[in-house]
Amino acid sequence: MSKKVSKPGSISRRRLLASAGAAIAASPLGANLLQAHAAPIKIGMSMPQTGGLAGGGKASLLGIEIWRDDVNAKGGLLGGRKVELVVYDDKSSASETPAIYSKLIDIDKVDLLFAPYATVPTAPIMPMVKQRGLLLIGNFSFQVNSKVGHDMWFNNAPWGPADSWATSYLDIGQKAGGKSMALLSADQEFAQNLAKTAREVATKRNLPIVFDQAYPPNTVEFSSIIRALKATKPDIVYVASYPPDSTGVLRAVNEIGIGDSVKVFGGGMVGLQFGAVMENMGSLLNGVVNYNTWLPEKSMYFEGTKEFFDKYTKRAVEAKIDPLGYYLAPFGYASGQLTEQAISAVGSLDQKALAKHLRENTHKTIVGPIAFSADGERKETAVLQAQFRGIVDKNIEQFRSAGKQVILFPDNLKSGELVAPFEAART
Repeated sequence: MSKKVSKPGSISRRRLLASAGAAIAASPLGANLLQAHAAPIKIGMSMPQTGGLAGGGKASLLGIEIWRDDVNAKGGLLGGRKVELVVYDDKSSASETPAIYSKLIDIDKVDLLFAPYATVPTAPIMPMVKQRGLLLIGNFSFQVNSKVGHDMWFNNAPWGPADSWATSYLDIGQKAGGKSMALLSADQEFAQNLAKTAREVATKRNLPIVFDQAYPPNTVEFSSIIRALKATKPDIVYVASYPPDSTGVLRAVNEIGIGDSVKVFGGGMVGLQFGAVMENMGSLLNGVVNYNTWLPEKSMYFEGTKEFFDKYTKRAVEAKIDPLGYYLAPFGYASGQLTEQAISAVGSLDQKALAKHLRENTHKTIVGPIAFSADGERKETAVLQAQFRGIVDKNIEQFRSAGKQVILFPDNLKSGELVAPFEAART
């Protein structure tokens, strides 16, 4: 076989094509062409778009979509690969998510996974994700990894240590003179995880539990339950509920009352963070002390926070979803920021390497710095406990102002003192 030799002063066809290709790549047009042909980075997830969790799911997804648009506007990741979201509606149902995530992994062949919003749809996919050794960015579920022990799970929620939520609420109640507790919880995993930690904290403090009831998730009438709770005359009432029943519980309290002995009422009521629910409940919210994740106080603005909410507010109105978006939307965006920073640092989509980076570093986000403990939860809690004050009916704009949800915890964000007892705070 003869060897082809290039004559001096000539250029081979291969070198000519290589030089031309390099010149095209170096030009703006060439860069755009190469970027257009780069495979997108596909992030797969289910998200409740219908059912009881849809309000939160839609806001969370919009937060993620705003991040996707921002990162793609900057040129994408890994040298020009755009981010593409592959999303299915899980209908707020735990029975839907295992099949959806199997499809995302095996058929859609996504590169990375985000978890659905909330505990109930997330819990069933945890064993599968661990078995397959896949990174999963959590989305406001509570303690779903406590038994599974997956070392590639990272929750975007600010919960922190499992007992911190109940501890902060009971601290407020006991400082107000509370000496007994009633516990009302939905018979679903999220609420039961909250109830479990509340029992444990109360037991450690020798705080008597005078009422402890779990109600079926489809309960709509709470009058008899509130009457039974009221009869035990508790000082502290801890409620762990989902959006549909949170409104039912408060309507029953408004109808029946809760008793003069109650110092604090609330704690773990999902739904009272959403604009539509708050507008609908109006003055019935007054006095309730409840958890939250973000409120419009000066100390809660970080780099990019204001710009995010400017974009979110405009798009939320157009999409007809939660116009405030405080509870979930910025954390959806933060999920994207966590992913973006890990990919940029590692320089690949190697999931074990991404998990290592997320575990070992502190990450800047629009909801503040995030650092993870070994179980994939926050090292320190950033959950707020805030009391509704001076709420009037049918006015969503009031919730954009400071002072309508007075922060009682944590101390570094505290904006006021508890008004107690609960019946006095209601008026």
